[in-house]
Amino acid sequence: MKALIISDSHGWTDELKQLLDRKRQDVDKIFHCGDSELEPDKGPLAGVIGVKGNCDMGQPFPEEWMEETKYGRMYFTHGHLFQVKSHLNTLVLRAEEVGAKVACFGHTHVATCFEEKGIVFINPGSIRLPSGRRDQTYCICELTEQEIKVTYYTYDDQEMPELGGRFKR
Repeated sequence: MKALIISDSHGWTDELKQLLDRKRQDVDKIFHCGDSELEPDKGPLAGVIGVKGNCDMGQPFPEEWMEETKYGRMYFTHGHLFQVKSHLNTLVLRAEEVGAKVACFGHTHVATCFEEKGIVFINPGSIRLPSGRRDQTYCICELTEQEIKVTYYTYDDQEMPELGGRFKR
């Protein structure tokens, strides 16, 4: 399973479409962790599984999404409902509660991945308004029988090896 994970595109339509057009054939699924500020399943979000961010006012995105894979459950949320800008404790508890192997979130605009309590947590950063660094980022998560591999890229597809990680299953 190979998943493209993006977040916090904040109204970018053409740029989001260009990125997805470049990457669509390379992945099995595409997920948006909220704050697209676009309509679900229309325009660049056609075929993209998305969750509702705090800036997605009036859009019928789900607050969270669980994707079953043959390598375990992936959990998606924006993060604002779990106060991820203050701490990750509530998000960690929710990921444990739903039995996630991978938990993806946005909201902070900070690209990061780490493992806690046997769960790999991924924030793809922001493809429009990054925080903590200049690079606009997204990531690809590959789940295999042996590992979970997270690779980060700049908006213009330059790999960022300092951000990614490999996690044994």
